[in-house]
Order: sequence, then structure tokens, then C-alpha cells
Amino acid sequence: MVVIRLARSGAKKRPFYNMIVTDSRNRRDGRFVERIGYYNPVAAENESGLSVNTERLAYWQGNGAQLSPTAARLVKQFNAKKAA
Repeated sequence: MVVIRLARSGAKKRPFYNMIVTDSRNRRDGRFVERIGYYNPVAAENESGLSVNTERLAYWQGNGAQLSPTAARLVKQFNAKKAA
């Protein structure tokens, strides 16, 4: 099954997550098909801490990709911020 989830990168105590499309059997930080966004929980006020390519997200969901619970929460948050 194809899933959309977060892959951790960044340094120790400075997390940075890429929102990726991957096969569910692959490791968290392993091989992926496409990077469709990022999440930076320690971003400064003037920086963008969350970005999602909504066109690619819609494409992958249309092809049956499932969102992980955390990815779904972030997409919902991104859409709320974008609408406001």
C-alpha cells in the first residue's frame, strides 16, 4: 500500500520532517517515491514551518495513497492556514 507520511531528518534536537510518498513496507527514513512537502516544528516566527504541494497530494490520494494520522493532521492545519 502507498502511504503519505513523515520522514525525519535534521540534526539532534533540531528535527525537520519531509512529507513523502512511499510504500508502507519501506523504513521511515528509507526509500521513497516523491517528496510533497515539509514540516519544521522549530521554525522561527518569520519562517514557513509547513509546506504541502496540494496538487501532488490530490494526485496521490486519487491513486489510493493513504495519509498517516500525523500527515493528515498537518494537511488539515495547512489547509486551515491557507484558507485564512
